[in-house]
Amino acid sequence: MALIWCSISGHGFGHAAQVVPVLNELGRLVPDLTVLFRTTVPPQFFDGRLEIPWELSQAQQDVGCIQRGPLHIDVPATWAEHERFHSHWPARVDEETLAIRSKRPDLVLSDISYLAVEAGAQAGVPTVGLCNLSWDLVLEPFVDHGSPNQAAILGLIRQAYAKVDLMVRLSPGLPMNTFRKVLDVGPVARLLPAASLQVRNLLAAEREEIVVLVGFGGVPMEELPFLSLEGMAGYRFIFSGSVPAGLKRVHPLSQFPVSFGSLLASTDLLVTKPGYNMIVEAVAQQKPVVYVRRHNFADEARLVEYLHQYGRGVELFAADFSVGKWLDAIEAALALPQPITPPPPPTGAAEAASILAGYLNRREARG
Repeated sequence: MALIWCSISGHGFGHAAQVVPVLNELGRLVPDLTVLFRTTVPPQFFDGRLEIPWELSQAQQDVGCIQRGPLHIDVPATWAEHERFHSHWPARVDEETLAIRSKRPDLVLSDISYLAVEAGAQAGVPTVGLCNLSWDLVLEPFVDHGSPNQAAILGLIRQAYAKVDLMVRLSPGLPMNTFRKVLDVGPVARLLPAASLQVRNLLAAEREEIVVLVGFGGVPMEELPFLSLEGMAGYRFIFSGSVPAGLKRVHPLSQFPVSFGSLLASTDLLVTKPGYNMIVEAVAQQKPVVYVRRHNFADEARLVEYLHQYGRGVELFAADFSVGKWLDAIEAALALPQPITPPPPPTGAAEAASILAGYLNRREARG
């Protein structure tokens, strides 16, 4: 039996969403594969998504960013939390190393915790990273170079990443000079079948009404301009957060007995921020996207470029988003023609699984 120690950043659900399709593909290549998740992602996320045996060990793997909703990074709070997380770094690494050794995994897979990389290296276990970005790239623009603590933390993160055996970079990915060896794979997307008729029936939507999915990932969006949306005749909205009672055009996602991925395939348009999984899946599903930019997250520009190259996207400025002036952007996105260049096929999960299987097979061959 092969065992993977899989460390997943708990910053939203995007990192877990990248890993699951890879592990499902790996389970088809490696018999009797088991995964031990080391993360703060709740177990409910993996239920119904992962097709191989797994267990979960709750433990913080990194900080990422502290956010006030999905669109705003609290930079001072982010650095304060990083200082707390790193205040006893050697002891934290030792604890994680002992935990890895106690389970004797065949491989440590990290998306994209540097703690797991450091501990995996100390435990003597082959260690592979998997992501389209890394935390040093996210944090670098926020460093106050007058702060020795922030510079030291960034240096520590890079020193840990440099110990990884291999970084598997998902497309579209960022330049990753910190890692000593990088292999590129295609986009990773978990594409689910549509349930359009079921969704429209639950909405009681008229044939000519446009159904819009509003989702901003695992960091909750607390409020929408509900009254403005309620006044948009000809549209229905499905929102991944809570919805006030009594609305007729805005519906909570919890009302629908299908997954978010199936809702994406079933609706006419997505309103979101430019996050990896949302953009890659929308492009693969050929869904138009209205996006609200953050302007300070490392992979945002690359994802927006990818959307405009292979999909259909229109920016909705944050000020217009907050007051409900969505109509012009939605109509513009719906009117866009299909791009001339087809999107890259979402082969990244299968390609990454093949790479990981090579590590497991080598370990098995050595006995």
